[in-house]
Amino acid sequence: MKILKSRTVLGVICIVVSLLICFGVTPLFNKEVSKKVEIVRVVKDIKIGDKITGDMVRTVEVGSLNLPSEVMKNKENVIGKYASADMAPGDYIINSKVADEPAAENAYLYNLSGEKQAISVSVKSFATGLSGKLKSGDIVSVIAPDYQKQGETVIPPELKYVEVIAVTAGSGYDANTGEEDPEEKELPSTVTLLATPEQSRILAMMEKDGNLHISLVYRGTKENAAKFITEQEHALQELYPPETEAAEAETGQPEEQIEGSAE
Repeated sequence: MKILKSRTVLGVICIVVSLLICFGVTPLFNKEVSKKVEIVRVVKDIKIGDKITGDMVRTVEVGSLNLPSEVMKNKENVIGKYASADMAPGDYIINSKVADEPAAENAYLYNLSGEKQAISVSVKSFATGLSGKLKSGDIVSVIAPDYQKQGETVIPPELKYVEVIAVTAGSGYDANTGEEDPEEKELPSTVTLLATPEQSRILAMMEKDGNLHISLVYRGTKENAAKFITEQEHALQELYPPETEAAEAETGQPEEQIEGSAE
């Protein structure tokens, strides 16, 4: 105890500890600080749902201290994936910011084959949009009151069975993802349908007239839903035979007019 109380001994101990810190701990710390690793960094604005391309990111060398363990270090593991969050130039990319599939609210836009298109129609009232109960995958019929100004309410044969791919609220967010708080659920403002060019033209006309009503036909398995769409496609083939479409495309006139002028 007397030795520990000696100022000289305490001073020597402090000096030894200081030397250990300076020549032992500090070099290890400096080595860790100066250690470099390659990470993937954003060089262009990336919005949620965007497919990441090579010109949006690059590999840079940075200090490894305090880097998140999930930071992406290989550019090849990032390119081709979809952004799960908005990213700005200078951000590094972590696993949670990318996904193999686009964000849920945009996924349907990445599945278009070119044969069909996504087209939205306005929900003018609570009733015309099935009281906010529509959701992706539903098969619906589109009803036209006063169709083509003829004073008759009909379901155009082209729109007997159409697939719903999104229901969107006025804020621009999908209202049928199932993620929103039921107490804060927004009512739908538009319904997006998967349609052929012929169906899209009729839907655009009905949207311009500002008068349509949507009725639910089927909600269930994809296999059964596909049966309705197949039936609709057969009806479209009868309404718009390939030969007729080709003739109209070449002349810009309906086939009946072509035959009449030939006579």
